[in-house]
Amino acid sequence: MDNHEKASGNTTNRRDFMKAGALAAGTLMIVPRHVLGRGFIPPSDKLNIAAVGCGGKADVNIRQAYNNGTENIVALCDVDDRQSEKYRKQFSKAPYYKDFRKMFEKEAKTFDAVLVTTPDHMHYPIAIAAMELGKHVYVEKPLTKDIWEARKLTEAAKKYKVVTQMGNQGSSSDGTRNTEALVQSGVIGDVHTIEVWTDRPVWPQGVQSPKDRGESQPVPAGVDWDLWLGTAPKRDYHEAYMPFRWRGYWDFGTGALGDMGCHFLDVPFRALKLGYPTSVECSVGSVYADFFQQAFFDDVAPPSANIHLKFPSKTPGKEVNLNWYDGGMRPQLPDSCDYQGIFGSVDGGIMFIGTKGIISAHMFGENPRLWPEKKFENVRVATKPRALVQGSWEGHQQQFVQACKKGHGAYTSSSFDQSGPLTEIVLMGNLAVRSYLHREAKADGKGFTFPGRQRLMWDGANMKITNFDVANQFVKREYRSF
Repeated sequence: MDNHEKASGNTTNRRDFMKAGALAAGTLMIVPRHVLGRGFIPPSDKLNIAAVGCGGKADVNIRQAYNNGTENIVALCDVDDRQSEKYRKQFSKAPYYKDFRKMFEKEAKTFDAVLVTTPDHMHYPIAIAAMELGKHVYVEKPLTKDIWEARKLTEAAKKYKVVTQMGNQGSSSDGTRNTEALVQSGVIGDVHTIEVWTDRPVWPQGVQSPKDRGESQPVPAGVDWDLWLGTAPKRDYHEAYMPFRWRGYWDFGTGALGDMGCHFLDVPFRALKLGYPTSVECSVGSVYADFFQQAFFDDVAPPSANIHLKFPSKTPGKEVNLNWYDGGMRPQLPDSCDYQGIFGSVDGGIMFIGTKGIISAHMFGENPRLWPEKKFENVRVATKPRALVQGSWEGHQQQFVQACKKGHGAYTSSSFDQSGPLTEIVLMGNLAVRSYLHREAKADGKGFTFPGRQRLMWDGANMKITNFDVANQFVKREYRSF
C-alpha cells in the first residue's frame, strides 16, 4: 500500500464511492480552468492526464499522449511497482496509486482524461468509472472483455458526452482509409467473403494453467495481487499470469482474437459497414494430455481457432462471410493469386473476395493489392479516402488529446460509437470458442461432454444467442468484489 492509501480512520467504502460517482455524473460539468482565476492553464493549452497502467503498452500511450511535455501527466496508477518505476521517476510530482478507485476519489479535480492500459478484464470497470466522473477516456484494445461491457461503454460515451478512443492505432492510418475506399469503389464487385488471419498467439495458449495444476508462487514485492485480479475470480499468484502472458487466460484476457481482431477486423468493419452478425461458429485446436487423450483446457484459450461469422449483405437474399484464422492457420490461396503476395506479411493479412476480383492487404489495411494481377494491371481506380484528421497511426494518442481539448463531438478515429460495435464482433468469436469448449459433467460422473461445433444464432439488438442458451453465460461475466 502506497503513501496515498494508508489507513486513516476515514477510509471511503469503495463501492459507495462508485455509486456516488455514478450519481454525481448526471450533474457534473467540467469548468474550463481559465474561468477559475490566475494561475490556471486553459485546457486548450495543456491536457491534464491520469494513467491507469504504466508498463507494457502503457509506455507507448503515456509517451505519445505526454508528447514531450505539451501535455501534463498529473496522476499515475499501477498495481505493480516494477512496471511503474520508469514513470514514477519521470513524473515524480504526480501522485501514485495502486488502486484506481482511490486515485479517482482523491485526484478527480486534477485530471481531464484517463489512459486505460491494463489487462482486458479491467478495461470496463476503470473506463465506466472515469466516464461517470465526466472524464475523457482512451482505452486499449480490445475495448472490453465481454459483449455486454462493449455495448454499455458505447451507450455511456453518448450519455456522458465525453471524448473516447480505443487503442487500435491502425484506425488512424492511411492504410485503413485507402483499403476501405478501394473496397467501396466497387472494383471487385460485391464482396461476399472476407478472410482474416494472424500469427498470434505468441504467448502460451492451449496449455494447462497453474491453477488447474494446483501450482502457486509467492507474490513478488511491490505487487498488489488482489488489485491485479480485480474483477476476476480469486486464484493464487503465479508468474505465468503477469505482466504479459495473461492474454491467454480467459479470466483476464481474450486470446489471439481479442488481441489482434480489433486491428485486422477494423478494416472490413469500416469498408463494408458491418452491423451485428447473424450467426457464428468455430473450430479450435487441441492438445494431447497423453497418447490416448485429446484435451481442452477451459481456463486457457486454445492454441488455434478458426471462426466463421455471417452478416447481412446489401444484396437481398445474400450474406457476407467473415472467416478468422489464428495460431498459424491460414485460408486457402485463391486461384490466380501469388502466395508471397497474399501471405507475405508476418503479422497476418486480409482478403476481400468479391464477384469481380480480390483485394488483399496487410494489418491496418497496408499494401492493398488487386487480384488477379493480370486482370487489373491496366485498371486505374479513382478513390477518395475519408479525411485523415490527425497524422498517421503514430499520432493516434495525440488525436485523442487534441479532441479532448476541443470537447464532446470532436473527431477521433476509434471513438466508442465505432470501436464498441467492432469489439462486439470480435468478442462474438470468443463467445463461440468458449461455447465450443464449455464442458458439462456426464450423468454418471465419469468425465465430461463438450458441445463441440455448432452454429450459434445471434440476436444482436438483445445481445442473446437464440438457439443454445448455455452460450449466453459468455455475453456478460460475473464480477468479483474486491
